[in-house]
Amino acid sequence: METAFLVTAFATLFVVIDPPGLVPLFIALTRGMSSERRRAMALRACAIAAFLLTMFALAGEAILGFVGISMPAFRIAGGILLFLTALDMLFERRTQRREGQQADPDHDPSVFPLATPLIAGPGAIASMILLIGQGGGTWAATLWVMALMWAMMLVTFLFLLASPPLERLLGRTGTIVITRLLGMLLAALSVQFVIDGVQQTGLV
Repeated sequence: METAFLVTAFATLFVVIDPPGLVPLFIALTRGMSSERRRAMALRACAIAAFLLTMFALAGEAILGFVGISMPAFRIAGGILLFLTALDMLFERRTQRREGQQADPDHDPSVFPLATPLIAGPGAIASMILLIGQGGGTWAATLWVMALMWAMMLVTFLFLLASPPLERLLGRTGTIVITRLLGMLLAALSVQFVIDGVQQTGLV
């Protein structure tokens, strides 16, 4: 695989999953829990998200074919979806929705909302299918993208574990700055997805 594709794939997954942006939510949802329970929540959420994304990486294109959706059409739709996610990040709507969630000491948030839709959400699912298609749909491309996704799950797990000290280190302003920078990068990547999809239709 080309290094440029691997870098783009990793960057896409990073900005879509947004591990730094998950920090405020994880703290809010696990407030009052012990360190051991927080660790278990983080591990379960990342494991479930990895399973969901792996499933769509392996069968996503087959599912699209079954319902009659072409890959260029999905690439364009996925690009638009990612662009909307980028707008949420740029204008803080994503952070506001996350911080609006209230913590419940007796609630297990690892499956919902952590694993899905916040980690393995529509944007991440679309990104997995789009990246594998961009890599040619070969088994080598699929394995590379899945390996990068699993690496991203590890990064996300580490961010969740380090969320309390990271929050103190970055502060609210630092978290907002990082989220907006990631939003700009995601917006550019989403536009590229749309351009690639239009080109694959043969219209231009």
